[in-house]
Amino acid sequence: MTIANTRPFGQRYAFVVVGVIFLALLISSGLRSAPSVMMVPLEEAFGWRRDTISFATAIGIFLYGLAGPFAAAFMERFGLRKTILGALALMSASTALSLLMSQPWHLIATWGVMSGVGTGAVATVLGATVTNRWFKTNRGLVMGLMSASSATGLLVFLPFLAMLAQSGGWKPVAIAVSIATAALLPLVFLLVPERPASIGLRRYGAEADEPPVAMATGNFLVNTFSTLGRAARTRVFWYLFLTFFVCGFTTNGLVGTHLIAFCGDMGIPEVQAAGLLALMGVFDLIGTTLSGWLTDRFDPRKLLFVYYGVRGLSLMYLPYSGFSVASLTIFAVLYGLDWIATVPPTLRLSNEAFGDRSGPLVFGWVVAGHQLGAACAAFFGGYMREFQGTYELAFLIAGTTGILAALVSLLIDSKPVEPSPVPA
Repeated sequence: MTIANTRPFGQRYAFVVVGVIFLALLISSGLRSAPSVMMVPLEEAFGWRRDTISFATAIGIFLYGLAGPFAAAFMERFGLRKTILGALALMSASTALSLLMSQPWHLIATWGVMSGVGTGAVATVLGATVTNRWFKTNRGLVMGLMSASSATGLLVFLPFLAMLAQSGGWKPVAIAVSIATAALLPLVFLLVPERPASIGLRRYGAEADEPPVAMATGNFLVNTFSTLGRAARTRVFWYLFLTFFVCGFTTNGLVGTHLIAFCGDMGIPEVQAAGLLALMGVFDLIGTTLSGWLTDRFDPRKLLFVYYGVRGLSLMYLPYSGFSVASLTIFAVLYGLDWIATVPPTLRLSNEAFGDRSGPLVFGWVVAGHQLGAACAAFFGGYMREFQGTYELAFLIAGTTGILAALVSLLIDSKPVEPSPVPA
């Protein structure tokens, strides 16, 4: 049944949709960041090694990225709302089922496989799809706001989840995430139409005579892989994939998963360490929104060069910072401004090279590279901690990859590639 064509605000209803999707991305970010505060409580409750817990987290992060391009194609073929509702239900069920776990494979199945697939559909690629569907202008700014939701997730959830973990162990964390995810289902069902045309509107900033964007047809799996095949024959795709691999390796893979544990090794309590991540979230909310504004006005390649360079240097600084209040605050500000700032320029480069229709799907594959890098860092950080007894070398290596990504960013050529035929 089609949603009734009676919505307030006219074209500005696009911002209502953005608000609901912002909340969905925020909750998804909270779920993905929860293992960082659960690591020590799980270790104490079950006696599992940290690299075992990190492996489950890495599986979740990897599937989070791998699900992205399939989710983008699924949204085009079967519907945006159906995809989001199914993903939210899966996220809520996976965290609720984890309350029954007693073996490491239970952790892998719930917080790894199930939550990874669910959050993968409610991730950056969702923001890209909604931005392209609902906005003709101001895309960089809107995508910056969407990307900032992950930072806001850190800001809102981590200190609260850390307090739950410190006072009651890992189970209250799982319960809180499951309830928050389920609460979003009615909001999405009632307030998110399939596309502007579903409620008699056009994209924000579009002219009245703009032709409607053609809907995808055919087998969505074939479409997903054929788009990858065409993109993979271009150099720009691999540059974007490589730089976003490093983005994932240096953010939620290493810092998002292991920073609280690293601070714990240095004698800093969980709640205080989570507060550090929350401070990063505040500055990333500022930095990513500003990045979206800058992306609408400046060369995105030069922006990426600055972002990755600053990130690499800040990661190299952390192990030698002394972990004082002042030094950690400096790190949180520098790193926070840069946390997800890379998303708006990367999406713009993807859209410029592959067009409005294929751009989000190609971007989904680029995001898969981001999460592959994050998964590698999540496991790598835990392995290095077990092998060396410290995270120092892991953070230095991550900083070096940031410098390399800054240099690669300058090589990206975003000229439109040869148009591809629409799949039959």
